Amino acid sequence: MIKKTAIALFLSLPVLASAQSDTYSIVGKIEKPKEKSQIYLSIRNAKMQVLDSVDVKDGAFQFQGKVDGPTAVFLIYDHEHEGRKKNGAPSDALTIYVDKGQTTVHIADSIKNASVKGTAIQDQYSQYAQLLKTVNSEMNRVSAKFRNSTEEQQKDTTYSNALRDEYMKYANEKSALQENYAKSNPASYFSLMAIQDISYQDFDVVKLEGLYNKLTAEIKNTSAGQSFAQQIAAAKATTIGSSAPDFTQNDVNDKPVKLSDFKGKYVLLDFWASWCGPCRAENPNVVAAFQKYKDKNFTVLGVSLDQPGKKETGCKLLKKIS
Repeated sequence: MIKKTAIALFLSLPVLASAQSDTYSIVGKIEKPKEKSQIYLSIRNAKMQVLDSVDVKDGAFQFQGKVDGPTAVFLIYDHEHEGRKKNGAPSDALTIYVDKGQTTVHIADSIKNASVKGTAIQDQYSQYAQLLKTVNSEMNRVSAKFRNSTEEQQKDTTYSNALRDEYMKYANEKSALQENYAKSNPASYFSLMAIQDISYQDFDVVKLEGLYNKLTAEIKNTSAGQSFAQQIAAAKATTIGSSAPDFTQNDVNDKPVKLSDFKGKYVLLDFWASWCGPCRAENPNVVAAFQKYKDKNFTVLGVSLDQPGKKETGCKLLKKIS
């Protein structure tokens, strides 16, 4: 359980420091905060999910908890005490990385422009984020353009293909930056993050394994490093020509569907999500391929990566593009 800011917390820090060597703390200072403002904290990864909030008192706030290695933390500054749900997509938010030790966040007017100092992992993240700032901005711009387009525009393959090509141009630029970063910074945790990100676009196991093998033993031995090593091993076991591993997932009617149910057919596995702009841009092309080849023993098995509770959104999109 994360402990929130309080006088008692400061008094107990010496005891905690000796008992919890894997403890992190985030100490924040806000210039001229509004009355009853709050800070929200969110941690979501394979090992833990934490959602917490703390009131800003006398322009200060603090979070404390335990982590197993470098961990991404999402902070939201609620200026007006509106509540996290009312904020919707937060306009004033910041991602930082924590590890053992203290991270300080100084906010002049907004948390997204805050000054963050502290652990070595945060310094590495700041350098890495700055490297990708411009290309990420362009990718977000193109994704937003597609999300805000009309239904007719999204069905227009010329329009959607143009946006997809523009997005992929920046995605390829990003991958090149990340590959160079990984090669030049083998001791950086974010070289591992860069390699993982590259894999989402193209899981070229030969290239990825080569980049991974250049990382230091310390980075490989992190939880994320060991997990990625397992992904590489799995990919090597499922190379072209090998039988695809079977899996089961419920369909839109909550009935289980197995890949092996389609044995003997040519099956296109389409992994997508309602929040993924490039995925949605590609949807009309997938539908067109299905219509063209469905009578030739071909089918499409779409696998949604949406989070639980987003089923309705995905179903609405399927109806639009079908």
